[in-house]
Amino acid sequence: MAQTLETLARRTTSMQGIRSVVHTMKTLSVINSAPYEHAARAIEAYHDTVLEGLHAFLSQSGPLQTETPGAGARVMVVFGSDHGLCGNYNEALAGHVGRQINADADHATTVLCVGAQMADALADQGLRVKKTFFPPASVDGIGRLANLLTQKLDDIRRDSHPHDVAVTLAYFARGEGGTQAAEIAALLPLDPALIAELQAKPWVSRSLPYFSMPRGDLFMSLIRGYLFASLFRASAEALVTENAARLALMQQAEQSVDEQLEDLKSETRALRQSEITTELLDVIIGFEALKKDKRSKTGSDDGTGKPPD
Repeated sequence: MAQTLETLARRTTSMQGIRSVVHTMKTLSVINSAPYEHAARAIEAYHDTVLEGLHAFLSQSGPLQTETPGAGARVMVVFGSDHGLCGNYNEALAGHVGRQINADADHATTVLCVGAQMADALADQGLRVKKTFFPPASVDGIGRLANLLTQKLDDIRRDSHPHDVAVTLAYFARGEGGTQAAEIAALLPLDPALIAELQAKPWVSRSLPYFSMPRGDLFMSLIRGYLFASLFRASAEALVTENAARLALMQQAEQSVDEQLEDLKSETRALRQSEITTELLDVIIGFEALKKDKRSKTGSDDGTGKPPD
């Protein structure tokens, strides 16, 4: 189909509008990533405080015996995205989760999901989602989500009593060199290596820690704080990687749009040159025709070749 200058102009204007949208989305991805990165770093201080509290508890209560999950519930919390424009973010993580759960098919796993699109991706893997939570729309929403997840896990733990609950988190985490990889991390029961490290770690202060509340209540309070900090950090990390994935996709789209704009400019220049050449040829042909017509009118009609008197 032959292109016209008007058609190319409309296509160029449309492509420039698309580029403007892509550039805006790329800028927003960069801007949105910063608060989530700050939130992920900030929760580390709270997480360290909880671990220090657990260290103080263990230093005064003696060795901690944790029950290996048997008939208790197995829960996996999956952090996805509902904001779109981040490629196969949900599908890739859902594939990792599906392989992880199918590898341990002998035990039923309750799946809690963050994001309706992630719930659809998990359904495509044949996984049934127990409950879906709305993802945070801003940094302020991360605490809300972590609280809701902590309460839900607490409810599951009470229903599973007296057995412990095995909780696993699934989310995309940042890797080296700006890469990202699916992270499937066991959260509960507490890692025996972590417990052993805290128990072996000496209490450096001359003031020994003291608590008056019941031992079990204090331990559960520390576990809730540990859950909240871990869920908060996983949510913030997932939002950082989501924006990083969107940024990478927008950079690719921007490059593709720039290439198409350059092609359109080349086509426009070529078509404009072709039309100018055609118009010049029309002028030359018309000029030559006028000259020929003028010579024929001023020529002799008596056959002598002389102009008439």
